[in-house]
Amino acid sequence: MEYISVQKAAAQWDLSDRRVRLLCEQGRIPGTIREGRSYRIPADAVKPADGRGLRGKVIPQEYSASFARVDALKSELKKRRPLTQGELEKLREEFLIEFTYNSNAIEGNTLTLRETALVLEGVTIDKKPLKDHLEAVGHRDAFLYVQWLVTDNITISEKMIKDIHSLVLMNRPDDKGVYRRIPVAIMGAYNEPPQPYLVPVQMEQLIAGQKETKRHPIENAALFHLDFEGIHPFIDGNGRTGRLILNLMLMQQGYPPIDIKFSDRKRYYTCFDRYYKDKSAAPMVEMLVEYLEERLKRYLDILL
Repeated sequence: MEYISVQKAAAQWDLSDRRVRLLCEQGRIPGTIREGRSYRIPADAVKPADGRGLRGKVIPQEYSASFARVDALKSELKKRRPLTQGELEKLREEFLIEFTYNSNAIEGNTLTLRETALVLEGVTIDKKPLKDHLEAVGHRDAFLYVQWLVTDNITISEKMIKDIHSLVLMNRPDDKGVYRRIPVAIMGAYNEPPQPYLVPVQMEQLIAGQKETKRHPIENAALFHLDFEGIHPFIDGNGRTGRLILNLMLMQQGYPPIDIKFSDRKRYYTCFDRYYKDKSAAPMVEMLVEYLEERLKRYLDILL
């Protein structure tokens, strides 16, 4: 790896030497090596994001370096030329297909990635259940609704969550948008969802907790997702709805949406076990950080 001096990094980033040195001391420039009183900075390091937007936020030390990396990439992307309308539409279409495939596959949908793309184009796949077709269409419509919510900067609410769920569960008219009325158990999980009469209370508390949160947006989204799935408010469609809300929260804060892969489902489930067994949200936070870094770097590569 190539390295540059503090002075050269300062010149490239239009910062003072003192400011760059302080960023090195705070561990906000990944890959930096300290040699005595000097620092060697990776030549391809991204300028750390301006932290003023996070004033008032409480960031645990274990997450500070990870969040700094993601926020630096987000800041760098914001400075690049905007994507053309054609580029945006192409990337959105690719993401929507992959996100719909993976999110549904995690819940047992049998459509392949290619079949999912065809279904979203209006093609019927022979020998595949109608349920699988409707799940693909419903998930697509739900994500398009999420995009609209982000554009209009709509505050998260119980009604919004129920509306998203109604689109996800379009094939279940009696259950869509309705909190469950019977107890449920999640097979193999450490968490036991609350009794039905507690669901409205816990959902109200979960939403209310968003109003004055001092957490970093990534940690906040991870914790909301963990708590939402723990409440398991609906009889079905909780996973798909929860991942849509997760992306809603990230996108509202200027991050790109992420697509938790079907191939990562074991790791994904382990994140919930760690949270409810060991009281640690770190595995979920780390997973979101990795997905965000991957997506942001992909966008930056396109704009080189």
